[in-house]
Amino acid sequence: MNFIKTANILQILLLIIIGSSCKNEAKEIPQAELKDYELPKGILPKMKPLENETPKLTADYIAEKQKKIDSFYNRNWPNNSMNGSFLVAKNGQIIYEKYEGYANLRDKTPITSDTPIHIASVTKVLTATAILKLVNARRIDLDQKVTHYLKEFPYPDVTVRMLLSHRSGMRSYAYFTDRDKNVWDRHNTLTNQDILTIMGTKHIGLEQKTGTRFAYCNTNYAMLALIIEKVTKLSYREAMNQIIFKPLGMTNTFVLDFDKDKKNVAPSYKGNRVEIGIDYLDKVYGDKNVYSTPRDLLKFDRARNSPSFLEPELLAQVYVGYSNEHPGTKNYGLGIRMVNWPNGKNFYFHNGWWHGFTSSYIPLKDENVTIIALSNKFNKSTYAVRKLSVLFGDYPFKVEDVE
Repeated sequence: MNFIKTANILQILLLIIIGSSCKNEAKEIPQAELKDYELPKGILPKMKPLENETPKLTADYIAEKQKKIDSFYNRNWPNNSMNGSFLVAKNGQIIYEKYEGYANLRDKTPITSDTPIHIASVTKVLTATAILKLVNARRIDLDQKVTHYLKEFPYPDVTVRMLLSHRSGMRSYAYFTDRDKNVWDRHNTLTNQDILTIMGTKHIGLEQKTGTRFAYCNTNYAMLALIIEKVTKLSYREAMNQIIFKPLGMTNTFVLDFDKDKKNVAPSYKGNRVEIGIDYLDKVYGDKNVYSTPRDLLKFDRARNSPSFLEPELLAQVYVGYSNEHPGTKNYGLGIRMVNWPNGKNFYFHNGWWHGFTSSYIPLKDENVTIIALSNKFNKSTYAVRKLSVLFGDYPFKVEDVE
């Protein structure tokens, strides 16, 4: 009898030890069982959009900048050719914004300040920020192996930080699902889970050895979206709502619900205004598939770079270059591109391109300036908005277009 009692006590103690050691680990949940849950209270710090920012800009300052920006705009998109939305702000105060063209050319739906447009790879900045909020909340470890969160993941040396900084060495899902019918039938729409399963079962090799060099790859961010789902027990769509969009008042921002909304969102067009249809890659999210507006992205930018949004030590890691194995000025942080000049001046940005959608997000951190351009008609002029940085700081871009 004493032996049985002792055994039972030992069993109970063992269960307590195991339970306490697993308490802080993210619980696994099958992809098929993901639903829209509420995040437990206290998991994420409270967030509010910044308001009434100072110092207030003077009327003279605004008028001076508006004149130069308007001149740039007319040169960059002559004859109102942008077909998109454009905004420049300083200290969170909008200096210049313009909305022109049509969200849908068939029914002549105009683009306004409330019109969501696909932001393409600028989505990566938002996905990275959701990951960082979960790091901040001690739900994710930047240097934890991806296999800790995604058991099917076949590359054992890849960490979360490597996904964020494009140093995993993985191949692009657009390539390995396009070239071999035995890997994927393009008549079927691809999902994030499909990508993970294919990599785990079809022996998709690495492009290069993990951690050896930077290689921009959308697969990294498709996997980050799955990690968000595993850790939060929410769909990526709802997790982004709860972690980023709702707390920051981004009322015109959402992740595409492909099956429900693919025919209701603004389509994209070639430069000649021919509509670009949907293809088998359009359901994948995390690397793309967020729709937003410049005003909403301004709210995001102001909050993201405020002292209370992320712990200062964590925010500082975002702007460290992780792709400097070769000499040069181009670099990549945790979800942000950068140019690091020898004189110590740094330029941060992220561009996007998907089908006919083009986007540019530029936070001039030193000057408290935000520049955003979105278009659903293909035009590389979207990326030229970086030249406007010379109006606010010592950036070595050509200035003839903004004088």
